[in-house]
Amino acid sequence: MGAAVAIDGFGPGAQIPLQNTGGGTGATNALASAAYRDSPLKTIQEADNDLYKTTVKEGKWGLFSPDLGEAFSRAVQVRMLGGARKALIQSFGAEPQPVVEHCLAATHLRRQRDIKLTLVTFFCGVLFLPGLLLWLGVIQLRRLVAGSENKRNSAFGTALLWAAGIFAALVLLKLPFDGILPNYLRAMVVAPVVGWFLASRICLNAAVDLRERWTGLLGGGGVGPHVPKSVPQDPGEKSAEALRVNLEKLSAEQQSNIVFYAGTKGILGLGTRWGSWTLAEELVPQPGKELHAFRAWDVVRRIHDELALLERGSLKTGFPKPTVKHWIVSPVGEGADEVTRPEGDNIVHYQVKPHEIQRICNDQQFGAGNRHYLGVQFTLWDGNLVLTMMVTVTSLHHTLRIEVTGHALGPVHGLFTTKPKAKTKEVAKTVRFWETKEIQQPLLTTNDIVRLAVRAPLTWYPPVLEFLGGKMSLPEPFGLRHVWAGPLWKNRFMADDAIRMATPVLRAVHAATLKVLDEHNVETERFTNRSLVLGGGIQDPGPKKADVYDA
Repeated sequence: MGAAVAIDGFGPGAQIPLQNTGGGTGATNALASAAYRDSPLKTIQEADNDLYKTTVKEGKWGLFSPDLGEAFSRAVQVRMLGGARKALIQSFGAEPQPVVEHCLAATHLRRQRDIKLTLVTFFCGVLFLPGLLLWLGVIQLRRLVAGSENKRNSAFGTALLWAAGIFAALVLLKLPFDGILPNYLRAMVVAPVVGWFLASRICLNAAVDLRERWTGLLGGGGVGPHVPKSVPQDPGEKSAEALRVNLEKLSAEQQSNIVFYAGTKGILGLGTRWGSWTLAEELVPQPGKELHAFRAWDVVRRIHDELALLERGSLKTGFPKPTVKHWIVSPVGEGADEVTRPEGDNIVHYQVKPHEIQRICNDQQFGAGNRHYLGVQFTLWDGNLVLTMMVTVTSLHHTLRIEVTGHALGPVHGLFTTKPKAKTKEVAKTVRFWETKEIQQPLLTTNDIVRLAVRAPLTWYPPVLEFLGGKMSLPEPFGLRHVWAGPLWKNRFMADDAIRMATPVLRAVHAATLKVLDEHNVETERFTNRSLVLGGGIQDPGPKKADVYDA
């Protein structure tokens, strides 16, 4: 059976989560808020880190350029719901489906706005095309010179707009009032101005609505995403059915137990490896006893049971419940721009079957192929901190090796957690000119309204808009969470959580291992001594670049 999702019926019905990720909504809402933002598109590059870079491609005409919310929504939808999309990296600490649904909802709101703007553009612009082109030319010239550091150029742009207004007034007053042509010329000048006024009302209402949703998400509440036609009502609604199938595939891939190791980038989605502790000793039978044979899976199974009990301690400290899961780690190149999820009879719904996991754990410990890791994961700080300890058990010749590695994924970049601010401008006071004050500016400028109005008729075919105005390209291999993760070790409390979590996990792993060895008549003195050494060393661990070898 392949990796396709089996789907029956035409409604979602009752759904049972495949696995509880334990993640909060903070990181999810922060990422989803980008769909409603009206910031300049290039601000997305502020969220780039050392490993992943977002590409912003400029278009042919700046008047058609998208803002951050428009470009983000379009890029995320194409990348995560496209029919021929590449495999996705899991978003640990966040849920990708709500983010995609907010992108769809934001796109729907903008399309409702654009339908109204298109009607205004047609009746007040296309029918009076010469006047529309005249005004667009004036606004584009002003757009080019306005904001220039050269005050003379900025003054020229303002004067240009005033000159156009005076010319319009002369046309209205000096032309004769009889005849079709004079009245058409008069309407040709006035109609675009009337259209601009109507468009400003439409754009302002939509902008306020989008900003309220942006604020609501970051405030922990807000209106949920409304995605029209996401649930088909009959077999004929093919687009709604395709959307539902793609959303279910997205959720299934999020629950996949296959992850990818990419060199110094670490395990994709889990963050880089910051620490490593190894317990490796020779298997020697106890005096006077015969060693009972066992396999790596016997040790892994006992470790799994021990890690699942981590939250049960002698002290009531609020230790969070961990998520313990078997992972299959597949190697990819450090510079790979895509990953491929394996398919076959041993994989169902992107999940490797249990018997295949056990086989990989016992047999694929050396040489080429995928590897088995047992992961214990803590999702903290409302999804903004994901701590994962990965345990691997190998047995080569007479040596048993238990390796524990720590991985940490930092918080969502601060760009996604900023709330909307009123637009202000600093100006000199009238009397005390040596002092300044801030004055509030309109939410939308003339340039913003014109930009939205000229984009509106083309929203039915996004490739044209991307050619004219530009677009953003997401970093690969792409996952919503890890490509915009901020630094972890600069936050003292988050760093403390990562370091403190390593000690109980390491000791639980060693305790479970020693129990299995003792049950199989293995002399445990060397293992115990080595465990004590590691236990002493982890008293004061420090983060290192464990995936970067100095060789």
